[in-house]
Formats: sequence, C-alpha cells, structure tokens
Amino acid sequence: MFHLMLHGLVPLLVVVVWYRSTWLKCYLILMATMLVDIDHLLATPIYDPLRCSIGFHPLHSMVAIAVYVLMLAVPKLRLVAIGLLIHMALDGLDCLDFTIL
Repeated sequence: MFHLMLHGLVPLLVVVVWYRSTWLKCYLILMATMLVDIDHLLATPIYDPLRCSIGFHPLHSMVAIAVYVLMLAVPKLRLVAIGLLIHMALDGLDCLDFTIL
C-alpha cells in the first residue's frame, strides 16, 4: 500500500517544486505515465508481491529505461520521461531487500 501511495506522492512533490505554475496539468501527465504498468497484464500471475518488476516486464526492462533516459533530451517528452523514470525508481525500490539479518 505504501508503494502505491509513493506513486502518487512523489510526482506531486515534483510538480509542486518544479512545475508550480502548471502543477495540475503536469501532475496529470505524470500520473498518466503510471499506465506503463499495463505490461503487468502479460505476466502470470498479473500481480506477484515478491516479483521485481525491473527486468521482468517489457516496459520495465533496462532497454526501456534507457529509452526513457534518452527521452529526457526531447523537451516535449521530458515530463513523460520524468514520470516513467520516477515509476521505474519506485518499482526498483521493491527489488531491494531491506530485511535485517
């Protein structure tokens, strides 16, 4: 649940800090990038809380992430790229093992 909240709160923080004058439009664009999770429909099961999305789903692959980084160089795509990279970073957190031995 906390993970899903971060997918809404981190983009909100980004638009409040860097896109204040057009925050609502920018926030909606960033939230639309969350549709990248559509590639989860290709997996069985669709949702597995123990699965790392990065490197497993096609739109979460290293090649896709490299494309998202390149998109930063195109001004009209920059906000979409930021949203996709925020999403990948947050999903990447799920891949880390925070258990204390």
